[in-house]
Amino acid sequence: MLSIFGKEPKERTIEERINYGFVVIDKPRGPTSHQVSAWVKEILNIKKAGHVGTLDPNVTGVLPVGLEKATRLADFLHEQGKEYVGLMLLHKPVPPEMIEQTMKEFTGEIFQFPPLRSAVARNLRKRKVYSLKILEIKERYVLFSADVESGVYIRTLCRDIGDALLVGANMVELKRIRSGPVTMSRAITLQTLKDAYTFYKEGDEKLLSSIIIDPEEVTKDYPRVIIKESAIDAMAHGSYIYRNGILEDMGDKGTLRIMSPKGELLGMGERVNDIIKPSVVLVDRDVYPRAWKTTPSRKKVYS
Repeated sequence: MLSIFGKEPKERTIEERINYGFVVIDKPRGPTSHQVSAWVKEILNIKKAGHVGTLDPNVTGVLPVGLEKATRLADFLHEQGKEYVGLMLLHKPVPPEMIEQTMKEFTGEIFQFPPLRSAVARNLRKRKVYSLKILEIKERYVLFSADVESGVYIRTLCRDIGDALLVGANMVELKRIRSGPVTMSRAITLQTLKDAYTFYKEGDEKLLSSIIIDPEEVTKDYPRVIIKESAIDAMAHGSYIYRNGILEDMGDKGTLRIMSPKGELLGMGERVNDIIKPSVVLVDRDVYPRAWKTTPSRKKVYS
């Protein structure tokens, strides 16, 4: 039997979901990702909103935007893979079979320099291309899909393919169709978000509720560890999670989702030997009962 403390995700109010959730915008051509995030913040009348994975102004598609406390999860979502559909223009005609063979050579580990206008340092980086498929070839235009590791620059990939073909190439259009577990099926326009918020203020929260994505869903690809209720408030106060505070452990090394017995995402953390060190904490203090005491050395221990 579950305790009276905390709350299952399905029991959250719409206000709580706004405070911890995400919306996925189908970014239009033109505005920057920062502008889109600012519009989401304005529409929902909230203090914080931050996008996950920057799209260039001329790139469209899936743009997850974290709301309020969910902005703390942006780095973890950004680390997840991305999928795109793009249009590449070859500068000279090339036989289709040669295009196919060359694009196969760009599947797997590749090396890239970030573009000149990139926000990161222009150091040579190794990244993975999981899949690169040709959808259609029409004259010098190549329509393709790309499933890639986070940090792969599709514009640079098109240029490198053109160089490998000895004819040159550039990206003409690009649409992101997936970011981590979030696909275009969850994406909405800014106008739809505005309409949903208007309905909510008028007493009908159904549309807005269907739009907001809970943090448990967007982080579902990470392994999880479920901790005891007695360890939750200590974590909220900055404590590490020790073995005696763990109820169920499905993770190994690397980043973990820290979950409550009720299925709440409490935060994210890293395993260091037998200790889990939270790097992001979502749960508020005093939501769960205090089950630890402070020793003279000010270390938290479980009672």
